[in-house]
Amino acid sequence: MSRLEQIVDLEKRFLLPTYNRYPVGFERGKGVFLFDFEGKKYLDFVAGLGVNALGHAHPRIVKAIREQAAKAIHLSNLYYNEYQGQLAERLCQLSGLDRVFFSNSGTEAMEGAIKLARLAGHRVGGDAKCQLVALEGSYHGRTFGAMSLTGQDKYRKGFEPLLGDVTFVAQNDLAALRAAVSADTCAIVLEPIFGEGGILECSTEFLRECRSLADQHQAALIFDEIQCGLGRTGTIFAFQSFGVTPDIVAIAKPIAAGVPLGAFVSREPFASAISPGQHGTTFGGGPLACRVGLEYLSIVEEERLLENVAKVGDYLHQQLQGLVEKCAATREVRGRGFIQGLVLDIPARPLVEQGLAEGVLFNVTQDTVLRFLPPFMLEEKHVDKAVRVLKKMLGKKRKKQTVPQPADRAIA
Repeated sequence: MSRLEQIVDLEKRFLLPTYNRYPVGFERGKGVFLFDFEGKKYLDFVAGLGVNALGHAHPRIVKAIREQAAKAIHLSNLYYNEYQGQLAERLCQLSGLDRVFFSNSGTEAMEGAIKLARLAGHRVGGDAKCQLVALEGSYHGRTFGAMSLTGQDKYRKGFEPLLGDVTFVAQNDLAALRAAVSADTCAIVLEPIFGEGGILECSTEFLRECRSLADQHQAALIFDEIQCGLGRTGTIFAFQSFGVTPDIVAIAKPIAAGVPLGAFVSREPFASAISPGQHGTTFGGGPLACRVGLEYLSIVEEERLLENVAKVGDYLHQQLQGLVEKCAATREVRGRGFIQGLVLDIPARPLVEQGLAEGVLFNVTQDTVLRFLPPFMLEEKHVDKAVRVLKKMLGKKRKKQTVPQPADRAIA
């Protein structure tokens, strides 16, 4: 029995069967590559579902973890540590918002953001100001509050009853949005770019209307940037790509380069609604995670990775668009920077499995969308390799070309 087979057998016997894993396991990584137990190399366009924005084994991250682990990994929030305030200050400087709460994950960041919005809503509108507006097709996590805001039945089914007072509207439907938001709304919650939902962007017009309605009704505008934030769009926060600033933004995935850490960042009028004892965390904001978070932000800045995300992201978009123009099974390209999707007319999972054999890791979402969440140091040559593999898998069949018909000649 191979090493992978031993691992698979052990998991089948002892783990809850919640993941439909691909038939591969990894032992180590370096840069934009992962290596399986047999030493085979794979080009990584998944990056741990967006977590490994700095790739694998970045030397500065490894050094920071080693140094801090030798000092203190966990202290609890009963006491101060050196790095929590520093990371909070940096996130406030980068976002233009005022205060931070650190959690263990993105889902927990969303839970805290919902609680904060409810507290602030009650303060200005009493108990009735508790209603939430979210988007159809969205994904916010798997705890009850986050799942209650997730606009996909497949994640909610079997767990009802969920959090009440949630109204779902279609993404970019201005009329439905206006009808849903009222004086009893405490928050409008959305992903500027749907991640799990298929790489679908909110329009700037829609986001501006969300901002206007939130102001009009003294509600919190909450952006979930857990997947699309912290550099993936080419700006440190995704909302900066759209020019619309939320009241609260939830972040996680890459912030501590794989060490579990999430956060929400809030404007003071909402942050001031909470007091000691009303929310908390055991692990969130520990010295190891926060030190690594500071190192992550420094690396993104000093290695000019946002510029690379924009430049190589444009190149990726162009190359994927080339596939759309040539391959019959493709429909469109969505997204920007290093959060993009190739929409297919066929199921995407078989292509992901074929990609494993070719040494390239892709990811599928919404059954027919290939999702690209590569590390920020990806180069054009890596894009070229991935596109060559996709061309091979999609086949040489070209789209039918529409032949222009000659115009009818006028009769003299």
